[in-house]
Amino acid sequence: QVQLVESGGRLVQAGVSLGLSCTASGLAFNSAAVAWFRQGPGKGREFVAASSWGGQTTKIQDSVKDRFTVSRDNAKNTVYLQMNSLEPADTAVYFCAARLVVSRTWYSRIENDYVYWGQGPQVTVSS
Repeated sequence: QVQLVESGGRLVQAGVSLGLSCTASGLAFNSAAVAWFRQGPGKGREFVAASSWGGQTTKIQDSVKDRFTVSRDNAKNTVYLQMNSLEPADTAVYFCAARLVVSRTWYSRIENDYVYWGQGPQVTVSS
């Protein structure tokens, strides 16, 4: 059974940094593209960041690319999302997602392209 378990979500003040992690089990993580999505209050789920399984290809949503970074450690089956200078608009439930792929450079911004999902930690940024 595949599981993606996220951690790191909490209430923070605007301007601080926060890191999220997502650890996979039951999955050949070093053959999985991974991504982070978020869903803010009253909003749909939106793409935040992605990493191909080789790690060479990463993509960050334009609106946060100056503040967020994505990285992964295949030896630990873990993908990370580092969020700096958090803003109240970053308040959301953050989900990690994964999909086994052949291409070491493949990633997607589309949530339906991912097969496995975590439950999503809540990140709340107060002003």
